[in-house]
Amino acid sequence: MKILLVEDEKGLSDSISTYLKQEGYLCEVVTDFKSADEKIELYQYDCILIDINLPDGNGLNLVKALKRLKAKAGIIIISARNSVDDKIEGLDLGADDYLSKPFSLAELNSRIKSVLRRRKFDGNDEIVFNEITIKPNESTVLVNGASVTLTKKEYDLILFLISNKNRILTKETIAEHLWGDDMDMADSYDFIYTHIKNLRKKLVEKGCQDYMKTVYGMGYKFTTQ
Repeated sequence: MKILLVEDEKGLSDSISTYLKQEGYLCEVVTDFKSADEKIELYQYDCILIDINLPDGNGLNLVKALKRLKAKAGIIIISARNSVDDKIEGLDLGADDYLSKPFSLAELNSRIKSVLRRRKFDGNDEIVFNEITIKPNESTVLVNGASVTLTKKEYDLILFLISNKNRILTKETIAEHLWGDDMDMADSYDFIYTHIKNLRKKLVEKGCQDYMKTVYGMGYKFTTQ
């Protein structure tokens, strides 16, 4: 899961990003409004954590921008401003949750998981696609009830594919979502084929149908068709 953290307080942003990375998230950090605005225009995220008080703008305007862009990311406002008006405005603009500082990192993680369940998995703790069951809270994948041993990137890959089933995903999109925007500098995305191949092999060996279709010249699609 890919998260964008918009927070100008360095100590807090460092502790949040370190914690989230330890929890298995891919976390990118920006410290000002302008950088955040550029990120959301260029990249897709599963969840965005937004501080209201930024040195060059109001974080609530980022919420407005995300809604204008029809972004699918979950939005959690994190702010020291603990007024009812701020909470109401943020939620009315389309934020999914509001967390007042100070907060525990465990609570933040719980809020993120809750938002992701609502946004991506219809509120369910498990994702079921025919014979495949994914348990995001445990980072496990089952095929016909049998556990499949996957690497971290293979797990992230199948979660991303199933979350975008029936959509064509380019190699560039997959690479950027799983490795971050540093992949913009990559000379080649051929390594994506290797990850697709390895994931497909592990699933099929457990009796899974091959749902990962290659769309030549475009990318990959996870589909029953």
